[in-house]
Amino acid sequence: MVHEPGPMIPGRQAPPPKPKRFYAEAAAEERDGAFALVLDGRAAKTPAKRPLALPSRAAAEAVAAEWNAQVEVIDPARMPLTRLCNTAIDGVAEQMAAVADEVRTYLTSDLLAYRAADPAPLVLAQARAWDPVLDWAREAHGARFVLAEGITFVAQPPATLAAMGSAVDGVVGSGAGAPFRLAALDVMTTLTGSALLALAVMQARLTPEDAWAAAHVDELFQESQWGADAEALERRERRWADMRAAAMLGRLAG
Repeated sequence: MVHEPGPMIPGRQAPPPKPKRFYAEAAAEERDGAFALVLDGRAAKTPAKRPLALPSRAAAEAVAAEWNAQVEVIDPARMPLTRLCNTAIDGVAEQMAAVADEVRTYLTSDLLAYRAADPAPLVLAQARAWDPVLDWAREAHGARFVLAEGITFVAQPPATLAAMGSAVDGVVGSGAGAPFRLAALDVMTTLTGSALLALAVMQARLTPEDAWAAAHVDELFQESQWGADAEALERRERRWADMRAAAMLGRLAG
């Protein structure tokens, strides 16, 4: 039996086709004091038509590796590092102060300060994952965070916010790598819900894997009790690819 196609759903369009791979080789090449992505010797551009140039050879080579990994088509979904570099160049570099302020805002209601009252295994899991990071913030930066049960907002001491705000400035630094480091910090903060976790990764206090696990203590506990949802796992895996790319850029940007 032949079935006639059903009606189109209003407002829903098929995704545009992915562009075919048009180059034989991607590479990193030093140009004008930076390290550019070149495709068959021609400089690649960002969506805003700026040179796709990185502050270190290692960072540019990592981006080139993403381009070389494309096969028949170019799939941006599989190129998280390239997407993040485009964001750093076209977006973050143009609004450094605003993006840094966004990261500092997370410190006022950081994930690690809001604890479950029960059940006891979840309370313990949060403490094991989060307390060492708070200890590091206190010991390394003199920042003492106030903890709360549940989601009721608790104000953090101004001295704590100032100390960790200075840590943001220290991580970002200055020079050509600053927009890339800030983009990496911002993405990790947004993905984890915690500027503290992001800063701990940037300062090599936590591995990206440990920070990611710490950010998902609640989800992992629920999954241990009720089982995992395949769609949620797939979504988390996509976000982890972005987290991993941000951590790599933060490290390679110097």
